[in-house]
Amino acid sequence: MAIPYVGPMDMIDFRRARSSDLPAIIALLADDPLGAEREDLGPPLLLAYGAAFAAIESDPNQLLAVVTDNERVIGTLQITFIQGLSRKGGLRGQIEAVRIAADRRGAGLGRRAFDWAIAECRARGCCLVQLTTDRGRSEAHRFYDQLGFVASHLGYKKPL
Repeated sequence: MAIPYVGPMDMIDFRRARSSDLPAIIALLADDPLGAEREDLGPPLLLAYGAAFAAIESDPNQLLAVVTDNERVIGTLQITFIQGLSRKGGLRGQIEAVRIAADRRGAGLGRRAFDWAIAECRARGCCLVQLTTDRGRSEAHRFYDQLGFVASHLGYKKPL
């Protein structure tokens, strides 16, 4: 569902990603010091990206979204809906891979993207929204604090 916002000179939409958005999404993920080390822009685009997109698209507990301005992809995020037994069987929304195009940062789009994502989580009945962030992203930490997120847990990862 696209929720249009008309600003002074933009038409911002939030919508489910399409396969045609994949190159722009990968470019957003790579336009970041950490992502530049992890992603491969090609060409050609790695087949693994297409396979991952197909898996995400077919999973009802995944929502890969894009932020567009007049159809130009200027942001992305992914929400994973996690059903658990804790919190009285509550559903959680895990927000990940939030990126806004470099030339659009600082204009409030990140806040709008989170507002949209949180509204999607509420609409699905989530009792909690959570995210993880790299320890080195101090600006992102301040941003999440401003949004009302609390650094309540310590996370661990193990590459396989």
